[in-house]
Amino acid sequence: MAKIRLTKEFRFETAHALWNYDGLCRNIHGHSYIMAVTIIGEPIKDVDNVKLGMVMDFGDLKKIVNEEIVDRLDHCIVLSKNAPSEQLLSIPQMSERHAIVDYQPTCENMLIDFADRIKKRLPQNIKLFSIKLNETANSYAEWHASDNE
Repeated sequence: MAKIRLTKEFRFETAHALWNYDGLCRNIHGHSYIMAVTIIGEPIKDVDNVKLGMVMDFGDLKKIVNEEIVDRLDHCIVLSKNAPSEQLLSIPQMSERHAIVDYQPTCENMLIDFADRIKKRLPQNIKLFSIKLNETANSYAEWHASDNE
């Protein structure tokens, strides 16, 4: 029984602002996020399975992460539901893509949300191992399943 980890990298552009924050991030600003999603499982041993030898098809993982995260947040502004955003989001053309979330949209809280979304979509025999989310070239946060058991 050999466990193998697979990692797929994703890139997306997202803006956010931190409501009631005491630093510069209280202002709307954007990031070029780089996200590495790692899953763990055993390679398929069934010789009749077209995915023989794979833990999971990279394309299947890509579909899940794109549908749950990238397609929703790329070129989007993310704001907490607590922020008074009605005026901002009423500007035609500039706010068509937005997401109002139940949390402060920090890198850390986004990771918790992303992990929950991805875990729900994975096949039963595949587990989410970790997610690394780079907010900048030299700043990132990580979520690990072993820390959240």
